[in-house]
Amino acid sequence: MKEITAELQGLNVGKVKENEPLASHTTIKIGGPADLYIEPSSVENLTKVMTIINNHQLNWRAIGRGSNLLVSDKGIEGAVIKLGPGIGHLDINGTEITVGGGHSLVSLSTLISRKGLSGLEFASGIPGSAGGAVYMNAGAHGSDISKVLTKAHILFADGTMKWLTNEEMEFSYRTSILQKKRPGIVVEAVFQLSAGERNEITSLMQKNKDYRKVTQPWNFPCAGSIFRNPLPNYAGQLIESAGLKGYRIGGAEISSMHGNFIVNAGNATAGDVLALIQHVKDKIYSLYQIKMETEVEIIGRK
Repeated sequence: MKEITAELQGLNVGKVKENEPLASHTTIKIGGPADLYIEPSSVENLTKVMTIINNHQLNWRAIGRGSNLLVSDKGIEGAVIKLGPGIGHLDINGTEITVGGGHSLVSLSTLISRKGLSGLEFASGIPGSAGGAVYMNAGAHGSDISKVLTKAHILFADGTMKWLTNEEMEFSYRTSILQKKRPGIVVEAVFQLSAGERNEITSLMQKNKDYRKVTQPWNFPCAGSIFRNPLPNYAGQLIESAGLKGYRIGGAEISSMHGNFIVNAGNATAGDVLALIQHVKDKIYSLYQIKMETEVEIIGRK
């Protein structure tokens, strides 16, 4: 690993660290170390990073702002590539915007609302990156990324880059082709928005934010929704009806505000969260014969 680290640092690709604790890079504040942590300073440097990773046949994983992610206490083998501000460019051309994968989704929705552009109001409270949102087809308030994305520029594992259209992304509920078939990094995305009345847009965004504040535990470290909604049922309602709100294992606790959120109530480990997830699965199945599936992505050493 020292050789790869030295090679990356020699190319001045951005931040390069060994054994970087990933608890510092996830919204739930949990996660062991990455063997190698890389935060490229530009798209060009990201491609250099991928070339070196491939040359050394190193396992890799991309992350954005670390939401919707649970990292093992034992950390991640290989490299973790974080898309940060260096890949956070934004270009606005009328009602079409092109945004870098590392751009904050909350910041993006706020910026474009001030310009009277409508279509991303639903994203005003989603604490992820633009690239991560495309990767998992993030959504809320009855809308999602698939409703506005035109195309996405993807860096694939073999180092090639290609634009995929909305159809080629194969979006479904909180899923895209990048999760199902072709691992890749969302370098940038193009969204087609519509012109709207600025005050109406900002008012709706504020309404969405206020709703999240009173219904979701954003005052505690958390990873967002833990389970997919087993439609026509809703995960939070099932968990609440099972009497599991407030149930705790170690430092992990099912939020008393929303049943589909597990919060880090104090020095929680990934093991605590996984045990709590399994308890919920067992309880819901025993009561309702419904199999719960996680929405949060669980990664790292077993």
